[in-house]
Amino acid sequence: MAQILIAYSSRTGNTKKVAEALYGAAEDKCVLMETEKVENLDCYDLIFVGYWVDKGGPDKISREFLQKLEGKRIVLFQTLGADPMSDHALGCFANAGKWLKESNSVLGGLSIRGAIDPKLIETMEKRPVGHPHAPTVESRKRWAEASTHPDQADLEKAAACMKRYVAFYEKYYAGK
Repeated sequence: MAQILIAYSSRTGNTKKVAEALYGAAEDKCVLMETEKVENLDCYDLIFVGYWVDKGGPDKISREFLQKLEGKRIVLFQTLGADPMSDHALGCFANAGKWLKESNSVLGGLSIRGAIDPKLIETMEKRPVGHPHAPTVESRKRWAEASTHPDQADLEKAAACMKRYVAFYEKYYAGK
């Protein structure tokens, strides 16, 4: 089986933790690398691309990386402060797909809640009432809920995800 690349961009460490959990579940078949350090994509047929959500989609470094991929099988994984099963999370996956060439195949995705950068919360706390990102009781509750993630259950979910994708890849794509 060709090696699997796990490429990730992480601002606060959330996405890195998830990438490391993915790697730990299949390290003998994987290479783990920060997105910015990836040079040669030729030897990878399956690429996990991890990004932190910025303004409803992948961060800038990840967008640039996604544009480089051509003819690859891809699993997207994202960390965000919102509920990972929310419409917002699904929209973030759709926005990630906009950066991919049509020759790629997205096999799936994984969304994990992550703590929000305290600097971002500080900025949002300064927004005036009526601004779409002004602090509210609900948003402060969401920020508090996100502050404990990714937690052990999230990382176990990532590891289980990797095991499923490796088995799927080996069954349907390896050597074909």
